[in-house]
Amino acid sequence: MAFELTPFNDSTLTDDVLTYLVDRQAPAMRAKQQKLADYFHNPMTPSTTASGANGKSYIQAQEMGLPPRITGVGTDASGATLTDVDRKEVVIENDIAWRLDTMVDYLFGQPVTFHSQASDATTARGIEQIVSSVLDANGGMAFLQELALLGAVHGFVDVALRLPAEKPVGWFSRLSHPTGDPVVATSNAAAGRSGLFGAGIADAGPQLELIDPARVLTIGAEDDVQQTRYWVQVFDKHRPGVASKRRVPWGRAGSSESLQRVEVIEILSATHWQRYEDRTLVAQGANPLGAIPIVHIQNLPKHGSYSGLSDVESLIPLQDELNTRLSDRANRVTYQSFKMYLGKGIDDFLDRPVGPGQMWTTHNANASIEEFGHDVGSPSEDAHIAQLRQAMDKTSGVTPVAAGLVGGQIGQLTSATALRIVLSGLLSKTARKRLAYGHGLKQLAAMVLTYLDLAGVFKTDPSDRGIEIAWPSALPGDEGEALRNAQIKSELGVPADRILAELGYELPQTTD
Repeated sequence: MAFELTPFNDSTLTDDVLTYLVDRQAPAMRAKQQKLADYFHNPMTPSTTASGANGKSYIQAQEMGLPPRITGVGTDASGATLTDVDRKEVVIENDIAWRLDTMVDYLFGQPVTFHSQASDATTARGIEQIVSSVLDANGGMAFLQELALLGAVHGFVDVALRLPAEKPVGWFSRLSHPTGDPVVATSNAAAGRSGLFGAGIADAGPQLELIDPARVLTIGAEDDVQQTRYWVQVFDKHRPGVASKRRVPWGRAGSSESLQRVEVIEILSATHWQRYEDRTLVAQGANPLGAIPIVHIQNLPKHGSYSGLSDVESLIPLQDELNTRLSDRANRVTYQSFKMYLGKGIDDFLDRPVGPGQMWTTHNANASIEEFGHDVGSPSEDAHIAQLRQAMDKTSGVTPVAAGLVGGQIGQLTSATALRIVLSGLLSKTARKRLAYGHGLKQLAAMVLTYLDLAGVFKTDPSDRGIEIAWPSALPGDEGEALRNAQIKSELGVPADRILAELGYELPQTTD
């Protein structure tokens, strides 16, 4: 069924364009993003066909990067399927996951504080309370950590501001205080009474949804790669019930059972939105914001591309090489770490165990027993593996020290300056990410405030919607030193509320 695109009033948005995006580009995007996710999570899949003496009952996602001589699965140079190669020892050490987890810990390991730039102090306090309430209602720190993790894995993350489509823009005005007063807040005095404004936002306010990057497609402007005209989401959902007697994937008629799957397509523009299920329009409406309700955050900037730089993608070749060498070493150890014996000219040698007190007799003067095998060191192999790990350290900016693993002598870290030098790579990358994710959070806060202004809940001017973010120190600090620095800042005239926020103290709520 064709798409019904008339409400968008755009001659360049055609059924052919959307069909091409959904049928051709969406599968390619999904495959790419799924590979990045698999290399991070490295999920296990049960296997009943593992071959060879060292076969296990499962395979791991990162095995896709190992050569056929190790996995026993693949093709030769001519493209023929390999049938004479047994599966060897497979060793997977996921050096990607702990590095990304460490990045997230340094970026959003501690709470951040929002400061309104509104000129009126009362309005500023109301804005800060609203932003904190919306964030807490959507998961708080867990939301921010998932935001950073999705961005690090996929290179970007989109946050959708979900508005209640079944209610008009001003529906918030029907929320009431226990006294019966309608919540049409124009100041912090009306909004913050007994904290009920924040509760109202939490219960019925706009929702922030993290979108799986594998679902996202965009249509940009022809003359501006940074401008998004249409944002499209494509995914499958399960419908209650079981579908049976359907054609099996490889084309033979048969009977099988599975959950009913429905293709969902969502199209958002600055003026209109639509939702299709199995190419049938099921919902649509006007967009009251006048802008696409999506905040796009690039993990690290990548010019001319909607997606940014993924922290996983650059590590995949090194991870494959590391897993290959670890598997090779495991096979070498397996075959060389046990002593083996070659008996010559001795009758029934195989029937007699090799052990203490065992004796053989023979009349063959040329008989002998030779020992071979046993593991011998391979310095070049160990050096190569160590160099691969160092290459991953340099590429990611995350060293084992950042994760709390001190494997060698790195000097006496007796000051924050020394620790800063050791962690300079990770701290530099964290600072870059704070700019990107901080800008995204500012956009998200402005979008929430715009919607609440349209809904008549909290009136603000566009100039009042700017916020600043106070980031805690990425380094573990000394509390006494932090207090001394806070005292110096106070003497210099830094506002007390900002100093308290930097120290991690919750600001007291004031009532008018």
